[in-house]
Amino acid sequence: MTDNLIEVVKLRKEFGGLVATNDVDFTIPRGSIVSLIGPNGAGKTTFFNQITGVYVPTSGSVIFDGVEVVGKPPHAITALGIGRTFQNIRLFAQMTAIENVMVGMHCRLGSGILGSIFRTPGVRREEAAAREKARELLVYSGLPKRHEEQSGSLPYGDQRRLEVARALATDPKLLLLDEPTAGMNPQESADFTAFVR
Repeated sequence: MTDNLIEVVKLRKEFGGLVATNDVDFTIPRGSIVSLIGPNGAGKTTFFNQITGVYVPTSGSVIFDGVEVVGKPPHAITALGIGRTFQNIRLFAQMTAIENVMVGMHCRLGSGILGSIFRTPGVRREEAAAREKARELLVYSGLPKRHEEQSGSLPYGDQRRLEVARALATDPKLLLLDEPTAGMNPQESADFTAFVR
């Protein structure tokens, strides 16, 4: 295992005749904060989508924590430890804030279908623990009194924080924030930057 949490080598994505990412080499050392900066249309979201399995690269390699992730589905990559937010918020608008965060924990829960159907004591304990952890993540993310509100009714800045809480619920080793302050006013951006710091 190297000191790099992720190593991207010659990552390329073509959409027909359009080259969205052109042989990108990129590393992120363990324990670091790294920014990927570029103009609109530069391929930043496409790059994130390749790392997280949303897109399969045309060519190249993505080694995360010693494991090649190219070709793995998004849920398997999440289970390995890559969490992310999206440039355009993707919350379940009709679900509460706490339910949205609990969805993020799905890859870490062990209850099977039968246990869930019959609501066994183990399933109830696991669900109670997940709900408590979700509450903690909401408080940590700056949403201490929004647990039972529908996510679609939250102010835009709070929806961004909720999306981060849900990504943190996956218990990631690497957290990718795709334009996390997009659409925020200057005060919301400053607050969110302080939160990330």
